[in-house]
Amino acid sequence: MHAVVTHATVPVGRIKSFGAFGPKYEVGRPLWELDDGDWMVEISMVETGETTEYRLSRVNDDPEAR
Repeated sequence: MHAVVTHATVPVGRIKSFGAFGPKYEVGRPLWELDDGDWMVEISMVETGETTEYRLSRVNDDPEAR
């Protein structure tokens, strides 16, 4: 059985950064559940608009952008 990810658990629309001084990205929608129970979510780089996938656990560990 797969866990249900809701918008409450994925901070959709939040602006985060890779580490304290890294590039900023906007958190997008959940994409799929991984075998280890983590989720891949879509992120968009603020400066370039490029989109990619990123683990939800890493999103949750990254700080809010300044």
